[in-house]
Amino acid sequence: MDRADSDVGRQLHDAWRRQPETLAPVLERYRNYLMLMAGTGINASLQGKADASDVVQDTLLKAYERFGQFQGQTEAELMAWLRQILARNLADLVRRYRISEGRNVGRERSLEAALDASSAALGSLVAGENSTPSQSAQRRELGVVLADALASLTVDYREVIVLRSIEEREWDEIAQRMGRSPGAVRMLWTRALQQLKPLIEDRL
Repeated sequence: MDRADSDVGRQLHDAWRRQPETLAPVLERYRNYLMLMAGTGINASLQGKADASDVVQDTLLKAYERFGQFQGQTEAELMAWLRQILARNLADLVRRYRISEGRNVGRERSLEAALDASSAALGSLVAGENSTPSQSAQRRELGVVLADALASLTVDYREVIVLRSIEEREWDEIAQRMGRSPGAVRMLWTRALQQLKPLIEDRL
């Protein structure tokens, strides 16, 4: 277990020992990460109906209220648990706007898988393809660092990185969504990555 996991593990242990004032700050540090996950998880049909910030706030509230159910001890396990809660909240949103449908566990699992994939893409954004198991663990934690760094970028820079590097969309689709030419979005993406690198380094 590396230092980051050890620090989070101690804070979780404090929360388990009924020191609730330590729990809220631990969960709050994942707000940007969950915002990014929610943005990639909200179905296009819900755009304009669902606010990612509301979904994230509800996720953090439920995590706080149900923290006794969390069985993990590491940051990676905590992130996975938060993604599960977020996936259920997103599935609830879909049901809310499709009232005739009952609960669909398969949809919740597919949303959870999509969020897991987005998280993995986020963690791999600045990592090399070849790594040791310990480096893989660090990349999972790097997802939180990257989400915080992305939150500091301009809207256009953040959008082009999310669309290309996390959602892995084609350049033509990105160009259409952003109202630019394919060449322009490629240049925008390159500049965005250049802006992102020092922001990540400052947080490591």
